[in-house]
Amino acid sequence: MTVADARRRPLVSTIVIFLGGAAFLGEAIESVIAQSYPEWELLLVDDGSTDGASEIARAYASRHDGRIRYLHHDGHRNRGMSASRNLGLQHAKGTIVAFLDGDDVWLPGKLDVQVSLLEAHPAADATCGSTRVWYGWTGRPEDAARDGVRKVLDSPDGLHRPPEMLRRYLRDEALTPATCSVLIRRSALSKTGGFEERFKGMYEDQAFFFKSFLHLAYYVTAESYDSYRQHADSHSAVALRTGRYFLDRPSAAMADLYVWFVRYFVRERVRDLELWKALLVKVRAIGMHWVRKGAHRFMETVDRPTRLVFAVWYRLRHAAQGEQP
Repeated sequence: MTVADARRRPLVSTIVIFLGGAAFLGEAIESVIAQSYPEWELLLVDDGSTDGASEIARAYASRHDGRIRYLHHDGHRNRGMSASRNLGLQHAKGTIVAFLDGDDVWLPGKLDVQVSLLEAHPAADATCGSTRVWYGWTGRPEDAARDGVRKVLDSPDGLHRPPEMLRRYLRDEALTPATCSVLIRRSALSKTGGFEERFKGMYEDQAFFFKSFLHLAYYVTAESYDSYRQHADSHSAVALRTGRYFLDRPSAAMADLYVWFVRYFVRERVRDLELWKALLVKVRAIGMHWVRKGAHRFMETVDRPTRLVFAVWYRLRHAAQGEQP
């Protein structure tokens, strides 16, 4: 490829968000700089770091003037992952957008391959692939043995028009991709409304992908071009330790997410009865967990809109069975 050809290829705006993580941020940034694809810009969005990560980001921005930019919220506040990604989107100049968290990394050919996929499939609004679940970054053989692959689909590579990906997701036939896996055409982001800022940490990616699966066409591949680092200080690891997230049962945060899904369906005037049925099956499963756990204790853990939705569900369930709630 000539230099002139390279210049005609689309600019990719890469948004890296971080809150602390000074130990890993430089490696994430270097994985963008090392891309074989030449047309990228990097937006480093600081969500209120206090551990030296801010200084690392500013140093990279000063050495790569214009191509790497440092952003932060007013007052250097911590506003959460969704607001930070939205801040990056507001400043993005590229026609394609990619995301990377400050503790994850890309393989050198990621952008080259995935931009080519979007160019080869003009009907695709976005593309994503599998992601390495990366324990082996420590260098210890026992950690490397735990490495795995997060697959979005088990089916062959292909284009999925909306709302097929959402249908599969609600039927437990697909996962949402790791955020670091996705490239999205910037023109398509207007259909999603960006990231939901009410989700500051838990499930913020699920809410975004729920919206994008409903509205966007995805080209999904089984290939992996990125690594999702597993470590004790990650947001999900901390949530697991503190009881805000569980591997084997619904949490209050998950209940809140699915109630938001219902409200989003109503707001978007979704008329697909198959999608509604699949979503309400999910809500029912969380409601049954609430019944088994005990209504009083469950209701104490969720916000008011979520309490109202599940209270209505509970009464309708008993009314259908001819019981008194």
